Amino acid sequence: MNRIFHARITLGQYLFLLLVTGVAFWSLWNKQVVIAILAVGLLTVSIEKLIHTTYTVTADGNLVLYYGRFLKSKTIAVNDVSATETVCSMNLFGFRLMRCVLVHHGDKAEALMPVKEEEFVKCLRKAMCLHNNMVTK
Repeated sequence: MNRIFHARITLGQYLFLLLVTGVAFWSLWNKQVVIAILAVGLLTVSIEKLIHTTYTVTADGNLVLYYGRFLKSKTIAVNDVSATETVCSMNLFGFRLMRCVLVHHGDKAEALMPVKEEEFVKCLRKAMCLHNNMVTK
């Protein structure tokens, strides 16, 4: 059974959307058509990515990273995953500014931000164990 996890939206992403919206509004107000078109295009791609980013652990042993319709998705085999760890980028006055799950595969690592981090890590580790047991038998 496939398990789908949605991505978390951070404060920085909200601020980016607010900034690009302000640029689009300002450029439309001042009749700067080229800048307005670019800002609205960037806003469209950004919102699509934020809304539709999902991480799917499939039953056949893959982790599919889907980033929306405009960006290319990535598929990672679960047996290629060597480790998962939850990391914080920075703490400021006791608040974590950005938390993510690092998924190490091969010589690369993917930084993922699922809404339910603990469930995602448990599901991925369970799929790793199940797939490794199937491979050894």
